[in-house]
Amino acid sequence: MNNTDLIHLIKRFMRNEHKAVEEVIDSPLSEVANLIKILQSCQGKVVFIGVGKSGIIARKLAATFASTGTPSFFVHGTEAVHGDLGMVAKDDVVILISNSGETAEILATLPSLKKMGNYLISFIRSHHSSLAISCDLSVEIPVKSEADNLGLVMLPTY
Repeated sequence: MNNTDLIHLIKRFMRNEHKAVEEVIDSPLSEVANLIKILQSCQGKVVFIGVGKSGIIARKLAATFASTGTPSFFVHGTEAVHGDLGMVAKDDVVILISNSGETAEILATLPSLKKMGNYLISFIRSHHSSLAISCDLSVEIPVKSEADNLGLVMLPTY
């Protein structure tokens, strides 16, 4: 691939990212406003749960929150159902991240989290997903396509 091809590819990638930001700006932001209010009133920690690419995003968000002084941590969805939910306290707000909203490992955490009484928030692509329906608040990510042509690179999704 020569420099001209690379520059063309970079520009296309950046245009896709720009389009994704525009889609979020043009979406109803009332869910985000509600999310901010809930996080401001959180008496515990903010717990992020995800698996796969969504888990990587959840881990990054937990690190970002912690670096800004918000007590937070990441729990891998698979480990959560094998004992790691013991780290979660009843005053914690739990944010579950799943592109499809149907990730089995994430859905498997719901009975325990509901029993503990945590406030549950989902970041999902569709409000019609099982995860969205099961949470107290769902923030729909309105991005229609991913950054690459094959739909494999999740940059604009989260």
